Formats: sequence, structure tokens, C-alpha cells
Amino acid sequence: MSASEDHEEQEDTGTAVPSVLITSCDVCFQETDLIKQILGTTSLPEPSKHEDTVVWYPWTINNKYYTADVSLCVVPSTYQMTSEVAQSTQAFIAYFDSTVKDGLERLSPWISVVEDLSPEVLILVCDRVCESGVSRHAAQQWCLAHSFELVELNPEDLPDEDDDFPESTGVKRIVQALNANVWSSVEMKDEHSGGFGLMSSLVASRHNNPRPSLGTPAPSPNLPVEGGGEPQRTDHSSEDRGTQLDTIVDPMLDLDIQELANLTAGDADVENFERLFTKLKEMKDKASSLPHDQRKVHAEKVAKAFWAAIGGEEDEIEGLSSGEES
Repeated sequence: MSASEDHEEQEDTGTAVPSVLITSCDVCFQETDLIKQILGTTSLPEPSKHEDTVVWYPWTINNKYYTADVSLCVVPSTYQMTSEVAQSTQAFIAYFDSTVKDGLERLSPWISVVEDLSPEVLILVCDRVCESGVSRHAAQQWCLAHSFELVELNPEDLPDEDDDFPESTGVKRIVQALNANVWSSVEMKDEHSGGFGLMSSLVASRHNNPRPSLGTPAPSPNLPVEGGGEPQRTDHSSEDRGTQLDTIVDPMLDLDIQELANLTAGDADVENFERLFTKLKEMKDKASSLPHDQRKVHAEKVAKAFWAAIGGEEDEIEGLSSGEES
């Protein structure tokens, strides 16, 4: 085999492996620092490929359901984007400096690139939000506008230690999101392909389809209702409103839950598995900007509705409560 043929074979192999595109818009934070955290190591593995400032690091995702070979691909800026990187990108992670006011503006060059690539996983990362720089509200609004999930590596507010279903934060949440993706290189583990632990996943992830709960302000009348058409006006009295929130089912949420139930009861094949995780991701994306307390209460309601959809008895999950409902 000639040297040119060998090079072409390597390029074909590199293209076949799905990539997580990782970039940093903070000059004080290197992409490789985040890669080491994702891999849980203090040193980097040998790169599988290197082209100028673009570097591919190998990673094998190995969980109870599947294994998948992926590349953690460092791309410092949009100027280093190539067709090879674009074709292989299935997840995008961007780190930004939250301590400066224009931290989010530095991400602007990537917006059109991400829109063209349309990767399944979109994660915005910072050390922690900063009221004197980029506030939590500003970061969440940006994520909502661009379909990202915000992850703080060192959040100021940690999950309640007494919570029976703790929310994942930091790099653990990043790894969790990457594990939940269905990669093109996935190889299913037959012994686990029939069950996905949806009940615990729905409650633990806290990233479900938003729906108003008791005490949650209604959406502004000036904003469109997510997943719907024109905003609807209601003239219900305040004493009836609480009952209506619990009894009126969001049609889109009801369809999502029913589809999850059907997928769980369906055939244990790769197509079912892919649709299952796609549906979970859709529900997560719709609620990624909800405050912690609202996600907690709502996740419990979704879990209970899902339990009922698959034929579970209500008394079996009576203890599933945050204590915030009246």
C-alpha cells in the first residue's frame, strides 16, 4: 500500500468516527482541560489525528446499554473548521468566560456553524455564572434561543444532599448527556437492550417537557406557547386554577409520555433504542432553562404520569414527592 493510499484510509476512518466538537471562547481555558475532565484523567491520551491546531482524541463510551467509539475533537475557532470535522460532528460543546459581560457575544461566530451542523447534543459550559459578568438569566436565555443546555462546572448552588433524586451537575452532567446520545458508531449490548430504567431517568435528569405547576407563573401573554400556536386566554377564578393545572393535560406532554410508554413496551432493537433516546432528548431540551425547583416538581409529575401510562399502580409511587406540592 502506498503512502497516499494509507493517508486516504486514515482520513476515511477518521470521518467514520463520530465527533464531539469542543471549543473554548475563553483564552484562559483550554479545550484540553475539559477533555481531561470528561475522560476523568490527569493526562491526555495519544491523539488519533492532528492537523495544525485541530486535534482528535479517542474516547470509547461504555455504559450498560451500549459502547461507541467517538472522537473528542478540539477546534479552537471557526477558521479551523473543515469538511471532515463538519461531517463527523454529532455533539458540540462550547466553553465561555462568564466573568466578562461580552462572554456570550464571543460565541457568535459559532452560531451559523452550529445551525448548519445541527448536532444532536449542544452544551454551553462555564465555570459558574457570574452576576457581574454573564448572569444565570442571561445564559439561560441564550441557551433557550439557541437550543443549548447550560452546564456549570462548579455551580454555586449544589443539589440538595437530602434529595432522593439528585440532579447531575458539572462535568458529570456533560458525560451524562453524551452517554444519552445515540451515536452512529453505537454497538448495543444485548443483555441490556430491553430495559432503559426510564422511571428513574425521568426523575433524576430534571430535564423534561415544561408544564406549569402549582405556584409557577403562567407564560407571558406576549410570548408564544412552546409547542403550540397563539396564546390562549382564560378567565378561570384563582380558586379553580390549581385544580385545572392538575387535571388538564398538556396535549403535547401527554403524547410524549404515551410515546415513551409505547417505546418501553416495544421491541428491544436499535431503532426503538434510538427513538427512545431521541424522545428523551426532545423533552430535556424543552425544559433545559427551567429553574431547579420547577424542574424538580415537574419531573415528579412527569414520572408519575409515565408510571400510570405503563400501567403502574398509584400506591406504588406514593412516596415520590418533593414536599413542595400542596
